[in-house]
Amino acid sequence: MMRFWLHLLFVLIWLSLLEHAETRRASFKPKPPQKPKPTEAEKAVQKLTPSQNIDINQMSGRWYLVSVMSRCKTLLEKGFKLESTTMDLEKNGNKLSVVTTTKLNFECWKISQNYMITKTPGHLILKGKRSADDMDIIVLDTDYSSYAIMVFKRGKKITMKLYGRSGIVPDNTIDNFEERAKIFGLGLDLLSQYPHYGFCESEDKVLEMT
Repeated sequence: MMRFWLHLLFVLIWLSLLEHAETRRASFKPKPPQKPKPTEAEKAVQKLTPSQNIDINQMSGRWYLVSVMSRCKTLLEKGFKLESTTMDLEKNGNKLSVVTTTKLNFECWKISQNYMITKTPGHLILKGKRSADDMDIIVLDTDYSSYAIMVFKRGKKITMKLYGRSGIVPDNTIDNFEERAKIFGLGLDLLSQYPHYGFCESEDKVLEMT
């Protein structure tokens, strides 16, 4: 009988010690690292909205790519040759037909895409194979007649593009573009300026992405 009580006492003491050890282990359990607070630039990206009352019909016609602000590695590679590029826009129902013409490997390519027009004026969507691949296109600023600043956003990554109705835009427009880019954390080290000469007059290859 005495052996039974001693065994029971031993079990109770062991359980007490085990519970104490588990409590200490829980108290010293490392807390998961806190997510870093978003920077002002990241907050600005999250709050991206088009300029007020963008009339997509007035965006129709030809635009010339002047400058790009991007962290794209290809653009930033030394020796990467930038080619003159145009973009032709035409509204077609609830879509905006986009035809980009540029040179690739010494050949003129015409690339056709459709941007979906959303209920928010100036906000377009280029559909991907998956919803996660969708790209938001936002008309950040334009006067329709001489320049347009557009933002291409996928996830947290953005690219800003400055277009002109001709290959050359006024200096104050370029300054406006660069100042807006700073808000999103894009500095002059990420600036690519496109040539305003040597545009394709006809296409050698056609790529339909509609």
